[in-house]
Amino acid sequence: MSARPVASGAAPVTIATLAAMKADGAPIAMVTAYDHPGAQVAEAAGADVVLVGDSAAMTVLGYDSTVPITVDEMLMLAAAVRRGLRRALLVADLPFASYEASDEQAVRTAQRFVKQAGADAVKVERGGTTAQRARAIVAAGIPVMGHVGLTPQTATALGGYRAQGRTAEAAVQVARDASALVQAGCFALVFEAIPAEVTAALVPRLPVPVIGIGAGPAADGQVLVVHDLLGITEGPTARFVKRYAEVRKAMVDGVTAYVDDVRARSYPAREHGYAMAPGEAQRLPALLADLD
Repeated sequence: MSARPVASGAAPVTIATLAAMKADGAPIAMVTAYDHPGAQVAEAAGADVVLVGDSAAMTVLGYDSTVPITVDEMLMLAAAVRRGLRRALLVADLPFASYEASDEQAVRTAQRFVKQAGADAVKVERGGTTAQRARAIVAAGIPVMGHVGLTPQTATALGGYRAQGRTAEAAVQVARDASALVQAGCFALVFEAIPAEVTAALVPRLPVPVIGIGAGPAADGQVLVVHDLLGITEGPTARFVKRYAEVRKAMVDGVTAYVDDVRARSYPAREHGYAMAPGEAQRLPALLADLD
């Protein structure tokens, strides 16, 4: 896997670290970030895992869903996040249509995220044939995180962005998907938009850490998008999002103050500029006159 520079005294988080945290009952803190500043914030806050999610499609690239984002776009974002991390484990989403067609395609794409972006692991969505793809990637020596429940890449097939596993039968399907991914070799799972009762029933049955997002408190850890938890995103968010700050308001207020200063010609002030060397300003008019 990629070599991570580690600050003195700060041991890097590894897959073994996460397994030990599950065994000890220590909650795992995971955040989704998409750029170098976001990675630095997550690192400074002590996050254990940073996910470069394909939700970047909507959050930072302005697409309507996760489907349009490309491998190259994801690689650029993942590489930027890599440069901002020292301790946290870096996981990158494999975007839609980059791994489903064949085992060979899945392995090639995963290898690019490790080789070109420095990812420690990759994430894939759903059970079914995705479990086969996960198995192939793991066999190629690349750790894989699975993702069940609401899987945004196939939200249309699931009836939209809605909770999964709300009936007993549907919960059993979530359990089957999770089990298939674990059997394929996934080191951890994300449970998204799954009833808390289902998570509580399944987590003790699963030997790998389960990271929840809208899946209740019984998960081994939790994940939120930095932009959501900091209040950078505009408009309504999913019900599982908790706002820990209102950064967007501070950003708008700051830029508004700048625009006002520019229009009032109060910025830049003298202290924001540079001066010529002593005596040079007096010499300049004559030298400019020679240009005429």
